[in-house]
Amino acid sequence: MTTPTNMRILAIVSGDYGHRHVENIRTNGPSTWTIETWSAPSILPPVIDYPEDYLPGSLPPADLLLSFAEHKGVAELLPEIAQLCGAKSAIAGVDSEAWLPRGLARQLRGWMEDIGVVCVTPKPLCSLGQNHYMLTRRKHVMYDDPRISEFAAHFGHPDLHLRIDPDTRTITEVVVVRDAVCGCARFAAERLVGVSVDDAEEQVGLLHHHYPCLASMGIDSDYADTLMHVSGNILKENVAPQLKPYLKTRYFTPGKRSE
Repeated sequence: MTTPTNMRILAIVSGDYGHRHVENIRTNGPSTWTIETWSAPSILPPVIDYPEDYLPGSLPPADLLLSFAEHKGVAELLPEIAQLCGAKSAIAGVDSEAWLPRGLARQLRGWMEDIGVVCVTPKPLCSLGQNHYMLTRRKHVMYDDPRISEFAAHFGHPDLHLRIDPDTRTITEVVVVRDAVCGCARFAAERLVGVSVDDAEEQVGLLHHHYPCLASMGIDSDYADTLMHVSGNILKENVAPQLKPYLKTRYFTPGKRSE
């Protein structure tokens, strides 16, 4: 993991979703980061002709812009917000198509590119890696940006390292290398210690559900699944290979066929 810089972050929030994310970043992110927030308007028109009418006169200077808005209209404000705060990098996660539809996300990336801002739109947000992110089950998008990569070294695609006692086949320690932005991975890690490897993968799924994950529960056509389920599988797929060497193969002997 690279040494954290004195990165300035501006988070756009409009509800509990964003505030939870910001709290987790402030609590568990590098001490060298500075994070400010701006609360977006809760009511916006279907089409925003004059973005400046909905923005403050100034915003804190920032290197990285994070959009945690729960209104699709905020995406139309992000290019102006980036120019106001001076950010050259932006992350706008897609945890619900209602908040950032795929077509608008594509437009947003283009608008930002036009003004010299690297913008990524991981779907879901916890698919963000240090050089790529997911748009669909089979489409991973590469990016090259040091500020987004630095953020993703700490928050994004969950990475838990399990330590397992080979004799008892129980988890003795879980190191959080990378948390989900919302804090779900850390929540799960704290509750996996002492769990048998036989039960751990199922337990991870239950913990993810109980946190709860903030991704949409509606079926997303890009995945033919809910984004909540996709998010849960991302966490389970990180844990499963570490459990596999300790799992015992069970064999079943067929019984006699009943008459």
